[in-house]
Amino acid sequence: MAHAHGRGGRYRKGLAALGAAAALAAGTAGTATASGAEGTAAPEGGQRYVALGDSYTSAPGVPEQTGGDCARSSVNYPALTAKALHHTSFKDVSCSGAKTDDMWRAQGDNPPQLNALGRNTRLVTLGIGGNDIGFGDIIGTCAQLSATDPAGAPCRTKYTEGGTDQLTARIAGAAPKVAKVLKDVHKRAPHARVVLVGYPAIMPEDGVGCFPAVPIAAGDVSYLRDTEKQLNTMLQGEARKAGVRFADTYKPTLGHDVCKPAADRWVEGAQPENPAAPFHPNAKGEAAMAVAVTSAARGH
Repeated sequence: MAHAHGRGGRYRKGLAALGAAAALAAGTAGTATASGAEGTAAPEGGQRYVALGDSYTSAPGVPEQTGGDCARSSVNYPALTAKALHHTSFKDVSCSGAKTDDMWRAQGDNPPQLNALGRNTRLVTLGIGGNDIGFGDIIGTCAQLSATDPAGAPCRTKYTEGGTDQLTARIAGAAPKVAKVLKDVHKRAPHARVVLVGYPAIMPEDGVGCFPAVPIAAGDVSYLRDTEKQLNTMLQGEARKAGVRFADTYKPTLGHDVCKPAADRWVEGAQPENPAAPFHPNAKGEAAMAVAVTSAARGH
């Protein structure tokens, strides 16, 4: 505890930034309201490329911000993918804080995301699942606990208490929700190629953290890394079962995690040094994700 308090100013700033990250994960667009109908038949309209997703898709904090309360960036991976594929008929309805349920319900002024699809849609990208397992709360909890045992693994201890890994269970619970979204995407956009997008590398692959700049205890860095890998593995499995493509954005972003120097970092830490939300991709990260998504959309 004394070790953590010795760097208290920096640590407290990190926790304040994490509060912002948790707020994004909770939903910057306000309380969702029931809207839209599950399983609605495909309307005749729809842009040729529609992007659905959460804050890793919308890219909060990355200039220029164009999505209002949903915190969309003009250079997020959907925008860059649309440009690379020469899609001029393009609509990005991703929204920070989105869960799978928000595909069928409004987030503030953002209509249910699935409503953007139609029979004219030829490409759909979907980045979802992190908020269903409680991404923001997990990061916030692990950061708070790190002060109690910075050299240990207090977060892993909390989430595996009783012999069951609660985060593994959450990921398993999110799988049928993702499957349900993919099923409705097919129904609403029957002629579309669909790409389910994974999450980029957030924690260092070697498991070596950088406390207190990133307030995660030493033993929890590898735990959170492995949890994210489990999430991506689940998403890849659901993509395979649904017969859609999977964009692996994890491997291409290795070596550009939250602990790298600002110039080499593609995912920001608790105190972003490049424009982005805490623990979210910056412009370089979104560009790297776009390469992976574009490749998957092309069938490579």
